[in-house]
Amino acid sequence: MCIYKHNKSHKKTQSRLSFQQDMDFFLNEDQKHLNTPNYTKHMSKKRLRKDQVRLLERSFTTHKKLEPELKLQLSNQLGVPPRQVAIWYQNKKARWKTQSLEIDYNTLQVKLEHALLEKTRLEREVMELQGEVRRAQEIMLQFGFNYQRMVPPKPHHAQAPPPPPPPPPHEVSCNNSSDEGGGSSLNNNYEDVNGGEVLQMEDLYDCLIGGGSGSTWA
Repeated sequence: MCIYKHNKSHKKTQSRLSFQQDMDFFLNEDQKHLNTPNYTKHMSKKRLRKDQVRLLERSFTTHKKLEPELKLQLSNQLGVPPRQVAIWYQNKKARWKTQSLEIDYNTLQVKLEHALLEKTRLEREVMELQGEVRRAQEIMLQFGFNYQRMVPPKPHHAQAPPPPPPPPPHEVSCNNSSDEGGGSSLNNNYEDVNGGEVLQMEDLYDCLIGGGSGSTWA
């Protein structure tokens, strides 16, 4: 009975050792297979040549979006997997957007600098014009002018002036005295026979002249 148990235990030990040896063998074989140059070349991504890159660049210039048909076409032309074409397109598009943003930023920066220069020029021109206005106002004040006086008020309504009042009746008196002390006087309102109008200036002048020569108007 003891011999049987000893044999059974010995067989289990040998079985464990055999299994461990087999596992070590397979692990060593796998490690050797991973370290072979062919396996490493197969697992690594194939680097694109310069002519392949130029073809992809031309394609990206005309087609910014990679359609499935275009991806398969480029994959067949270049002899690379479609996934590699898609990855190249994705990286290229990211770089292109970055370059576009840089170009837009530089353009806006130049426009901003020009706008600031123009703003400075306009501010300087405004200050010069304000100085000229102040000097002009000082000159106007020295000569007694005012801006409000220079602008005439707007008339409300143009009205005709009222007619002048009629002149009062004139009294004409012609006095004449002779050497002997006698004299005659004329103190009448001279009226016209047609309309009773007041004596005109010419008649008054004749009356005065006649009175000085000694004649009397009746």
